[in-house]
Amino acid sequence: MTEQAIASAPGVMLAAGGTGGHLFPAFALAEELARRGIAVDLVTDMRGDRYGTGFPARKIYQIPSATLASKSPVAAARTAYTLARGIRAATKVMTEVKPAVVVGFGGYPTFPPLIAAHLKGIPTLLHEQNAVLGRANKMLGRRVSAIATSFERTTLLEGAMLSKAHYTGNPVRDVVIEWAARPYLPSAPGQTFHLLVFGGSQGARYFSETVPQALQLLPEAQRRRLYVTQQCRAEDQAHVAATYNSAHPHIGNEVAPFFKNLPEIMATSHLVIARAGASSVAELAVMGRPSILVPLPHALDNDQLQNATRLAESGASWCIEQKQLTADRLAAEIGLMMDAPGELAAAAAAAKQQGRPDAVQRLADLVTGLMVRKA
Repeated sequence: MTEQAIASAPGVMLAAGGTGGHLFPAFALAEELARRGIAVDLVTDMRGDRYGTGFPARKIYQIPSATLASKSPVAAARTAYTLARGIRAATKVMTEVKPAVVVGFGGYPTFPPLIAAHLKGIPTLLHEQNAVLGRANKMLGRRVSAIATSFERTTLLEGAMLSKAHYTGNPVRDVVIEWAARPYLPSAPGQTFHLLVFGGSQGARYFSETVPQALQLLPEAQRRRLYVTQQCRAEDQAHVAATYNSAHPHIGNEVAPFFKNLPEIMATSHLVIARAGASSVAELAVMGRPSILVPLPHALDNDQLQNATRLAESGASWCIEQKQLTADRLAAEIGLMMDAPGELAAAAAAAKQQGRPDAVQRLADLVTGLMVRKA
């Protein structure tokens, strides 16, 4: 499609905050809508595209937003003021762009655009990535035209909102689909065992402390087999790498704050240790990779625990809460798995069964259905 054709094509506005869990499924939908000849604009908060995805949008708009992080009256008043500013800014954007549909991907950054769209009578679609309906989405759910879910059962999705719900799955980017075609090949005893560790912006610190300690406790024969790729905070990078390099024998490693080719690394891994964010769980399932999931503690509504539990129930993963996961226990779990390639292969197959590689097509169908309804 030519640039001129895209500029004049019917537009869809995507609203997603600057976290991977919200931005990645929005990215996937933008790719699919472009394939269908539908122009996409992105409205986001002031963090923007901090993941450097090069979001495939015609234009990116940034508006004020805030999350209610405290129950104090002062904090609540500040949040309300910022959201009100965001609604005014979003209304101006809607008036300028005139989108046919506005799609929100959850979190308070989507609150102003969805409210502005509702007030202007624009059809709206809300996508919930987690196994529990988020607080912002719960507030918005009564006002939107339709709700798409990533899991067949979504906690707190009830009442009138159920009649709007459609189970689509959680969209993953094209690059994930491409690497998902690579079959899972177990590591036989004596062969290199590729371990991937990533924790996102909030979860990496714990892994930086616990995982290197655990791997040093493994028997020498297993340490010789290991190659670790670990995402960590920039301030922890030198310490984590030094721990692996000082082990006897040396543990092969690549440590960095961010891996742009994470789907490729995931596809070549024998085991993944990660938090249980919605996008991580969706990508692990679509790729069919076994994992140890450690939900982020103290998360609102325990969304990561519910995400991890759903995957673990299928036999695709092992869910261990952080408070129960010492370095000793983690070493024992990894050691057992390294010597049980058949068990890991079975978990990989179970994960693949849970994957929804067609989620983005299902979500795009909902969007185009709302466009037709408006027309």
